[in-house]
Amino acid sequence: MIIGFDFDGTLVDSYSVIEEAFRRALERHYGWLPLKNQWARLFTRVELHFEKPRYGRHSGRVKSPFFLRTKFARTWFEERAKLTKVLDNADELIRRLKAEGHTVISFSAEDFIVGMKEKRLRILGLYDLFDDVIVFGKELTLCEAFQLLREKYGDEVFIWVDDKPWRFIGRGDENTEFVWYYFPPTAKFVEEKRELLAAIPRLHVIRDLWSLFDVIERVKQERGA
Repeated sequence: MIIGFDFDGTLVDSYSVIEEAFRRALERHYGWLPLKNQWARLFTRVELHFEKPRYGRHSGRVKSPFFLRTKFARTWFEERAKLTKVLDNADELIRRLKAEGHTVISFSAEDFIVGMKEKRLRILGLYDLFDDVIVFGKELTLCEAFQLLREKYGDEVFIWVDDKPWRFIGRGDENTEFVWYYFPPTAKFVEEKRELLAAIPRLHVIRDLWSLFDVIERVKQERGA
């Protein structure tokens, strides 16, 4: 099977460190600025606004807001990566999946700055664990990324793990199994539109990454593998 993981909110908690990363970036670039904690809190609110889902309307390429094209923004992303914590021993999980013969890929969105997702994966020591890395949102739309995956791996069962299940809506194919990793900071958006989950076929819900092995066994049984 092909196991594809999102990054933020799925393999790592990068949300709880957003404000501190902004504070550090402000300290580095604008040390003279007063009330840096308040500014960091404000920037965090702006950033979280961009995290809100656009249910089913995310197939295009993402354009970077002007304030995320600066040296300050790059520093913020880098500080965020340094502060980010891996969830559920995800690195060991990836190794275990590969040891069991699965192809494990990173399947996630770019960070507004081209190449930043790869850099953050490397800072966390995860990049080289993956068999492949597919990044959508800038060079590739989500639909194009999925098409690329099929070109590379054919019709093999693809287990797509993401804390943002709105990405699943209208995506995938009959050989795709959708796994919603319930991560509270993003799950709150799903609770507001829970009825939309009914539009997602073959949806599995897990609250810790290691439960993915139960999903894999269930899929094997259902598909007669």
